[in-house]
Amino acid sequence: MRVLLIGANGYIGRFVADRLLADPAVQLTALGRGDDADVRFDLATGSPGALTRFLDAVHPGVVINCAGAIRGGARELTRHNTVAVATVCEALRRSGCGARLVQIGCSAEYGPSQPGSSTAEDAVPRPGGPYGVSKLAATELVLGSGLDAVVLRVFSPAGPGTPAGSPLGRLAEAMRRAMQSGDGELKLGGLGVQRDFVDVRDVARAVHAASLSAAQGVINIGSGRAVRLRDAAAVLARVAGYGGALHELDAPPGPLRGAIGHPRADSDHAAPVAYPYPDGCGSWQQADVRTARDRLGWRPRINLEESLADIWMEAACRI
Repeated sequence: MRVLLIGANGYIGRFVADRLLADPAVQLTALGRGDDADVRFDLATGSPGALTRFLDAVHPGVVINCAGAIRGGARELTRHNTVAVATVCEALRRSGCGARLVQIGCSAEYGPSQPGSSTAEDAVPRPGGPYGVSKLAATELVLGSGLDAVVLRVFSPAGPGTPAGSPLGRLAEAMRRAMQSGDGELKLGGLGVQRDFVDVRDVARAVHAASLSAAQGVINIGSGRAVRLRDAAAVLARVAGYGGALHELDAPPGPLRGAIGHPRADSDHAAPVAYPYPDGCGSWQQADVRTARDRLGWRPRINLEESLADIWMEAACRI
């Protein structure tokens, strides 16, 4: 099976590439903007016609799109998350390759959820920010394309390679600085938020399974369990061997700014650290993952403690 992977250098894409390369039945071609891609192509600026010609030449059986942007203004997010997917869909419609499309979506498409609830795929999406809006628009493009396609709505990925700027990455970095400087206490904000963390390697397994399946539509990929960030911080402290006290600071009212462990000037040292999850999803998210189990034969295997241990290992080695 020839697979075209878009975004192989991204956080999720790297693990998807590793997973596919371990399958002897897969012939992998990576397409992206970087020099190390097999084929250089920018989805946000490239034409559908150029991509169609490449698809007709390579003739993949599956196209996996892990590319996208998680930060930036509304225009940039729309360009990289929505326009880029429109280019992929149009190129696949024009091409004679008949490839299956596996699109990586995200839980931010759903927006806030009722605390205590599990969000299933039939929930009405109400994204609370431009990132979720741009990803939801991409999902709608895929679902309305008429292609053989599936969208995996990934909840909160964690584990090795977690970006240093993500909430868990910032938490690990704040703890590393505290241990390095000998601080006996660590002040953190917004720890009441609860998210459904799923290891990025389990996400890669789900992508692999989706590429081999006939499943279409939207499928949630998560652990099925919401975890309070306060509890994740306690687990991280344990695996890191941090014996200091964790003090939670309330998030200030008004616009969200800053994040866990965000450096502050001495003049505002006593100010609370801001809410760490400006993703428009409120205080709670938990996935209903029964569809992934039933249609992909997929279940998460890696627990959060192992994911956090890997995040800490990378943070501890950072100079």
